[in-house]
Amino acid sequence: VHQCVSENLWFLNMLGIDVGASPLPTKETRLEFIEKYAEDSQKRLAALQAKEEPWWEGNTRFFDVPRSRAWVMVRRIAHTAHHRGQQMAMLRMLGRDLHSNYGPTADTGGLMQNHAPTIYAYDSVEALLAGESAGGAKRKLPGAPGKTVTERPDGMP
Repeated sequence: VHQCVSENLWFLNMLGIDVGASPLPTKETRLEFIEKYAEDSQKRLAALQAKEEPWWEGNTRFFDVPRSRAWVMVRRIAHTAHHRGQQMAMLRMLGRDLHSNYGPTADTGGLMQNHAPTIYAYDSVEALLAGESAGGAKRKLPGAPGKTVTERPDGMP
């Protein structure tokens, strides 16, 4: 709920981009949230792609401070990454396997310097929607590598 509502408010109030519908799905199920978020994200992406450089350089209000729209957009991306990091930490504490986020994870084979692969749960938004509609069809993970996943030179966790 927070991601759908907050992203809608940021885009509407700070960037003037309105998707023309409620940010929440009619039926609040996991699949409906995924579908609604994908639909609204596509509308926002199309609106952003249509903007010329002067629009990005122009100022808008970031709460009560004037900032460029480009600055606000970078802040939005950072805010989303912050929530993604929180979710990954909570999933890890619950013992869940984690697909790639911005690169390899312990569950995809470890660290990039050890040539661990980047493995996303789905190849595309279309594959995600189809897979989740079918009850979940995420790509399988190889599991933790044979060596400790650490950047420490001595290999100690």
